Amino acid sequence: MQISPDAWVIHEWRGMALTATVVFTWLVMALLVLGSWAVTARLSRDETVSRWQVMLEVIVSQIRGQIDDMGSGAPDRYLPFIGTLFLFIATANLLMIVPGYQPPTGSLSTTAALAICVLIAVPLFSIGRHGAVGYLNTYIRPTPLMLPFNIISEASRTLALAIRLYGNVMSGTVIAGILISVAPFFFPVLLQLLGLLTGLVQAYIFAVLAMVYIASASRGGDRDGQAAHSEPHPETQTGE
Repeated sequence: MQISPDAWVIHEWRGMALTATVVFTWLVMALLVLGSWAVTARLSRDETVSRWQVMLEVIVSQIRGQIDDMGSGAPDRYLPFIGTLFLFIATANLLMIVPGYQPPTGSLSTTAALAICVLIAVPLFSIGRHGAVGYLNTYIRPTPLMLPFNIISEASRTLALAIRLYGNVMSGTVIAGILISVAPFFFPVLLQLLGLLTGLVQAYIFAVLAMVYIASASRGGDRDGQAAHSEPHPETQTGE
């Protein structure tokens, strides 16, 4: 039983291996690109719209609503990134119902790449909103002594994102293999249903945690800005 798609080498050429992780990752991306193109190419503002457009509007509105509930403000600013993370992970996990398919999220390299994307997105969104100085000030708050601890926290939560998603998907594969070997005619259907639910939950958790980290960094810059504006001007202190 192959726990990770990295162990499945589809083609090897001059020492370079093409693993199932790479193939299925590109397959998921191709499905998302073609699916989004097919749905958005026929968008309509009329009263009668297609079922695909209705589904797309429901997904987008739900993701936007979740981002807005985080209190970060301007959900459309974060919608493309968070929505892409959710749809990629959800699609990669839901395709487990296809025979012979292995989710690329069961590879630590894939989950690490997704976590690194979040690691890069956090400062980019914060710098774009508050500037480089406002973002860097969050590392020395409340005192400069917190600088090494804040850096460690940034790195550890990135590692936690990668390990959490990888561990949950991999453990599901291991459990499925064990139960199918015990009772191959009873458990497969139940495991498929459980796998679909787990895949959606993991996609939701990853996207929510990514948005929490981005919103936290953005609110940190807001507090710095409010503190700067709330400091009394020297002239006002000696006014009367």
